[in-house]
Order: sequence, then structure tokens, then C-alpha cells
Amino acid sequence: MQKLKRLAAALLTAVLICITLSVSAYADTPYVTYTINGYGQIRQTQTAYLAHATITKFGEASLASPSDICLADDGLIYIADSGNKRIVVGNAEGELVRTVGEGTLKNPRGVFVTADGSIYVADRDAGKIFIFGSDGQLTGEYGKPASPLYGDEVSFLPIKIVVNNAGIMFAVCESNTNGIVEISPTDGGTFLGYFGTNYAATNLTTIIYRMILTDEQRAKMVSNIPATPTNLTIDEKGLIYTVTRGNRNDTLKRLNIAGTNMIHNTDGTYADTPTSVAAGNHDNVYVADQQGYIFEYNNEGEMIFVFGGPDDGTQRVGLSTMVSGIAVDSNDRIYVLDSDKAQVQVYQPTEFTNLLHSALYLYSKGRYTEAKEPLTSILKMNSMFDYANKAMGRCYFREENYGEAMRYARLAKDYSGYSDAYWEIRNVWLKNNIITVILVIAAIFVVIKIIKVLDKKKQILGRPRAFAGKLRENRFADNFCYAFRFMKKPADTAYGIAAEGREGWLMPSLMLLIFMIEFIISKYTCGFLMKTVMDGRYEILSDIGAIIAVVAAVTACTYLVCTINEGEGTVKKIYTAICYSLTPYIIFMPLNYVLSHVLTNNEIFLTTMLSVLTYGWIAVIAFVGLKEVNNFTVGQTVKVILLTLFAALILALLIFIIYVLWAQVFGFIGALVGEGVYRLGY
Repeated sequence: MQKLKRLAAALLTAVLICITLSVSAYADTPYVTYTINGYGQIRQTQTAYLAHATITKFGEASLASPSDICLADDGLIYIADSGNKRIVVGNAEGELVRTVGEGTLKNPRGVFVTADGSIYVADRDAGKIFIFGSDGQLTGEYGKPASPLYGDEVSFLPIKIVVNNAGIMFAVCESNTNGIVEISPTDGGTFLGYFGTNYAATNLTTIIYRMILTDEQRAKMVSNIPATPTNLTIDEKGLIYTVTRGNRNDTLKRLNIAGTNMIHNTDGTYADTPTSVAAGNHDNVYVADQQGYIFEYNNEGEMIFVFGGPDDGTQRVGLSTMVSGIAVDSNDRIYVLDSDKAQVQVYQPTEFTNLLHSALYLYSKGRYTEAKEPLTSILKMNSMFDYANKAMGRCYFREENYGEAMRYARLAKDYSGYSDAYWEIRNVWLKNNIITVILVIAAIFVVIKIIKVLDKKKQILGRPRAFAGKLRENRFADNFCYAFRFMKKPADTAYGIAAEGREGWLMPSLMLLIFMIEFIISKYTCGFLMKTVMDGRYEILSDIGAIIAVVAAVTACTYLVCTINEGEGTVKKIYTAICYSLTPYIIFMPLNYVLSHVLTNNEIFLTTMLSVLTYGWIAVIAFVGLKEVNNFTVGQTVKVILLTLFAALILALLIFIIYVLWAQVFGFIGALVGEGVYRLGY
């Protein structure tokens, strides 16, 4: 019995030690992993990759200013050892296998290994692409293409290279803005043309300048030329990926055989200073930033993870100083080449990442039902991981389970997926109920016709009409109807406000209250595709305060400006005209609200158009109302509006300054009180 107790205690201790070591491994990671949520916000998530090892040298061969890294199919690591003018070949354990190109290479900047073991080296200073066999012997070289299409004055300074299965070489050449150089091995090297050319950045200001400036002035302007690609890679399908510094939303490209970019992502998550790119094993791609950050994207260019970072001098494993290359092996281990430290950082995926990669692979192969299993495990680990929710929704959509697809799409804030699923649900509903809907509409139409005929013969609506007539005699009801008349005949209604005593405080305030209620309901409960606020976040009091503050500020500023310009409007009249101008919103926004719940992305332009028309209508009747209430001309009204906007800006600036000053005063008082309490405590 005692032996069993000791054995149980030993096993328990071993388990606790393993758990402690496991937690320590994660806690000791010197960087944080981030992902992007459905709102486009960067958020911290589980550790995606752990710093596994660091290779400082291969055997006794140290690196000097290494510039590129490539992994062969057999797992060997090839490094362009630029400082030592050679290619170093080693294994993942840091053992040296051989060196290649010593005595031949001058400044190897790029290296690529084909399936048959041929080694292609881009040598900048030699101005050539060298080819070595699997035994390290030189088998060929290619210099500057002789074709006039290349450009006689364009230098050939290859710095990066990849080769497809047909043996066609794609080289990035330093300072060559025409694009990637494409060379066929036939006839000693045939120039096939430029591939994947970047576009020059343009803006409206530059276009206008170039239109109005003379030829001499344009010649003095900074040349607007496309950026040269920074690096490139090729995947198993033969698609080429490039990264380009300063290319904004085109930083990462996936090019088809025609050189057309197949990635169109605008979420702004690309690296600022990308230096290298590597294709993953699951339709994913990795981009290394010069500062040490590693970005992982899916095949649509959507960011999955970003981790790593710059070394702050602590020399911790996993942090880099100057990244120059990145490669991925068949086990999803990432090899990052640091040219400044002359070493290779190796990162290993965690269980969380392996599950995600498994789901990516299954999804890319069309095995959607199988992909749900790893996605379910991921969501158990992190239910707020929006990328997994999005993928789960897409899987359900492929299975034609549109209800679940819509639910997961909403969780992930996947507007496109939500719209597609909702369209299918709506389509099914319409097929099942279209006859009923038509019959109901027809029945309503017939009932209305019957009521009109009976009313004409027997006056069945006499009492309701009499009641409506009495209701209109009520001053409150009359003013309520008068407010809505403002949107149809603003000039006449504004004259009533100015000369017939139609101004007031109660009815305009009621209009403003209705406006605020509709605005808040629409903002927080409108259809998902039109929602602009985060789920679960409510700022109702702030919204009400902002609306009241804007109306009060506009009313006050307008009155002051109108008074200076001899306007006839009082504060009450101007306030009434401003509040009555909101009636188009009060009438049409409920329709917009209903449409937001029944339209998909293909029809959502209808709500946008209705909103534009509504706000335009408000602007027109507010202009007419201000003109009539103050008895201004059109020119005077425009002048007053501009001055009012300026006055409102000055008022806002003044309020901000007062707020900042008072915040400092209260902060100072709080610091004094805290200091006094601290001293009294001693």
C-alpha cells in the first residue's frame, strides 16, 4: 500500500513538473502573438509559434552578412553567405554538409534549390546567375540578357531568384523598376520579358501639377517610378509571391502566369519593411519584416498571425535584429535568417497553429465537413478567434447549412459570408412563400378598393374623418402636422415660423426627441450589414449628449451670426427651423431601418442611396428655412452658413482648450491630495 502511495505521489509530481515546464515554455516566449478580428483591430491571441532553436553556425563555418535562405526538399538548409562569398549548406542540427561557389561567387545575394538539387545563385557584383549541380560543381551561368527589350542602359544586378518546374528563372534585379526579369534557359538564356511589374503611385495633386506645369518644371519634379520588388518566392502550384516596400495595399502579391495580382486585401496589416516571403504548406504565406516581425497570411492575403519582434539587446531567442530571409519546412517550422547576428532563428508551431493549418488544408481540398473538427477544437481554445469563426461559417455554407453559416459569419464579422448565407435563406423563403405574399398583397388591394366603394356609397369612414377633423383643431396636433409640412413646403412653413407665431419650444423639442430615438435605434439595432458599431458596445448617453450639444451650438452660433448680419430670426425661430428640418430623417429612416434587415450586399446600395437623398433633403430645407426665417437673400444665407461653421469650429476649439486646462487643474489638485494623504499616513 505504501508503495502504491509513493508511486501515485511520484506520478503526480511528474505531471505537475510537466505542466510547469509547459507553462514556462509559453510564458518565456519573448514576444506576443497577435491576430486581426472582424473589426480590423489587432488583438492578442494564443502563442502561434515558439522559439525552437537558434543556429549560430554550421559546424565550424560561421556566417558573415548572410542575405538569403532556402530549404531543399531533403531538408538541407542553403544560405547565401554574402560576406564569405559562398553558399553554405547545412542541416537543421547545425551540421555543415558542404560549401558551394568559393572562388567563383563575388556577392551572392539570393539562392534557390530545385527539386533535382540544382543550386541557382543570384550574384549581384558578378552581374550573373550561377547554376551549380547537386555536387556543388558549376554547370552554367547567365549574364545580362542581350535582348533589346531588356534595355541597353539597364544594368543586370540580380539579388533574388526563383525557378519554376520548367526551368524558367525569375530574378529580382536591384534598381530595375520594370519588374521581375524572366529568363528561359534555352539558347543560352532567352529573355522572356518583365513579369509582375509594380504600378507607380499616383495621386490627384501630382496629376494636377503635371497638367499645369511646363516641361522644364516637370523635369525638375521627383520622378514617379514604380518600386522594385524586394523579394519573391514560388509555391508548389507555380504561383509567384512578391513583397515590395512602400507599396501599401500591394505590399504582398500573388501573381498568376499572366503576372496579375490575385490578392486584393485592404485591411492595412502588411509589414512596413518586408524583406522576405515564403510560401507555406497550407495555401498560406509568410512575410518577414526587417525588424523581426513574422506575418502569416491566408491565400487571400488576410492576416492570420503576427509574432516575433526586434531584439532590444537582451539577445533572447526568438528576437531578431536585421532579418534578410525566411523559409518554411515540411513540418511548418519557420527558419528566419538574421544578417546582423549572422544566425538562423527556428520557430515551431504550437498545437493551436497545427489545428488551424489542418483546417486550412482540409478546406482548400474541399473537405469541409472534416475541416470543422479542427476548427471546433480551435474555438474551444479561443472562441473569439474570428478567423476560425469565419472559416467555420464558410464550411457550413459549403454544406448548405445556411443558418449556422450566418451565425458564425456574424460572430466573425464576415459581412460577405453573412450576406451570401442570408441571400440563400431569403431565396428559400421566397420560393416557399411567394404565392402567399402575392395573395396577401392582392387581398389588401381588394379590401382597400371595397372600402373606398362602400365609403362613397354609405360613408362608412365618416366618423373617422370627423375624428381626424377634430384632432386637427387641437393646437398640439396641428403643430405636429405643421412640422411635417416643413419638408414639403419649407418656404411657406418657414414664413409661418417667422411671421405667424408658429415657432415654439415644445414641438421642435419633440421632433428632436423622435430624431434621437430613431438615430439610436438605427445605430445599435440596424441590420448586420449596415452596422457600424461593435456588438455589445453602447454609448447611448454620449450619443444623446453629442446631438443636443451640436443642435445647441448650431442654434447659438447661427443666431449670433444672423444678428450681426441683421437677420430677423430669434433663438426660438432658428431652433424651430433647425428641428423641423429633421423631418425627412424621421419619415424615411424607419424605411431604411427595415431595408437594412432584408437586403444583402448586392442591394445594400438602396439604403445608401436613400440615406444620401434624406440628408440632402435635410440640407436643402434647412437652407431654405434659415433664409426665410431671417429674410435673407441666397447670397446672404450662404455667407451666414459659412460664418456659422467657422464660429462653431472656434467654439469647439475653445471648449477643448477649457477642457484640457480644467483636466490639468483637477489632475494637479488630485496629485496634491494624494501627496497629502501619503504624508499624513506617515
